Amino acid sequence: MVDNLIQSVQDATKDAPKSINWYRDKIREFGKPGALDLIRDGRRTTRPSAFNLNMFVYDPKYKKTLPYYDTFPLVLPLERYSDGFLGLNFHYLPIPLRVRLLDKINTIPEDNQYSERDQLRISYARASTIPMAKAVIKRYLYSHLKSQIRVVSPDEWVIAVLLPVQRFKKASTSKVYNETKKLF
Repeated sequence: MVDNLIQSVQDATKDAPKSINWYRDKIREFGKPGALDLIRDGRRTTRPSAFNLNMFVYDPKYKKTLPYYDTFPLVLPLERYSDGFLGLNFHYLPIPLRVRLLDKINTIPEDNQYSERDQLRISYARASTIPMAKAVIKRYLYSHLKSQIRVVSPDEWVIAVLLPVQRFKKASTSKVYNETKKLF
């Protein structure tokens, strides 16, 4: 296992544009990283970074009644509340659809604005008009975060959505994907 998988994949590109298949093959070559390894290998915070992807370990409040849930979400926050936040969890989509959603968000004309810190801006109102995005909007409570939050910088977004690191409980990954696809 490579200590810092995302950095290793970036280093392997040598700053040259690569295809999605190239990234997938490179990720397979390095192996499946552990959740805590990914969190440790980057900028960490205790609150989600708005307009960036975020990874963290999560223990849902209503896990007993949920049909299934992801304990290692990859979330783009949409709204912040005093007790938590609302965001798009890319892990509820199969990898090709994750890439498609990321691309769709990147090409939304009125929301495709990057700040001076290269953060993607999308509102809940706009995200909820995209059926694929609406299907993966989830609510997270700060009190149920079980790790620091790993902020995924824009240059790591493609790699992050390609990583097969979802950790679903109470259902198989294929069942979660099939149920999510029924929502759009």
